[in-house]
Amino acid sequence: MVTIEREGGDPLPYEGVWRFTAPAVDASVPQARHAVRDLLTGQEVPVADDVVQGLLLIVSELVTNAVRHAALLSPTFAVEVALGAEWVRVSVEDTHPYRPTALETDHARTGGRGLLLVREVAREAGGTCEVERTANGGKVIWVVLPLKPAQIF
Repeated sequence: MVTIEREGGDPLPYEGVWRFTAPAVDASVPQARHAVRDLLTGQEVPVADDVVQGLLLIVSELVTNAVRHAALLSPTFAVEVALGAEWVRVSVEDTHPYRPTALETDHARTGGRGLLLVREVAREAGGTCEVERTANGGKVIWVVLPLKPAQIF
């Protein structure tokens, strides 16, 4: 575990970074979701329940994408969870070079809108989502959410 220092004092007990790898197989989707949920619970993160539900949906979508679309060139993927005083960042990294884009709504298609869903969940929670290249030629998709839900006026 890596500890992140925050301005104005020592890190809070739940602050830090955790990373795990898993094989790019279907069984890894619920395992990753449960691992993230268990981490939040185990670290006693003061996170709103609706933020947790959104975060778990995001983890499921991003890991599913790694399993379905990257497994051929990336037999494993990594999930990283970073916790700050007021935010949580989750990322899924694989070694496949293809960088996905969020597809627009197409009612004729039954799939392919996972990244669009991830971006919308992040936006509604007051967070952000990005796709970046990695040093090894793969990609990382990350989402940052506030621990408390966004105030909508």
